[in-house]
Amino acid sequence: MAVVKSDLIKELANNYPGFFKRDLTKLFEIAIHEMQEALKRGERVELRDVFTLEAKTQKARISRNPRTNEKVNTPKKKAILFKISKDWARKINEEK
Repeated sequence: MAVVKSDLIKELANNYPGFFKRDLTKLFEIAIHEMQEALKRGERVELRDVFTLEAKTQKARISRNPRTNEKVNTPKKKAILFKISKDWARKINEEK
């Protein structure tokens, strides 16, 4: 099942009835924006006991097209490394 931002906002509004939905939406947008900016700067993003995100730089290299066996220059790029916490993984994998 996919998680949609609007569903997350609804769940937060149900759990915290003292907040307006527009404030929760703005808070969520700020948090996501700050995570994106931190990853762009090459910093590590960590939500304790949930997950970590880290931007890894892959070096430029010469790769090959498997269909034609032609050599292709692949430029340097960043990839995001996602690592789930052990506690969270255990909770997700629990059987009900």
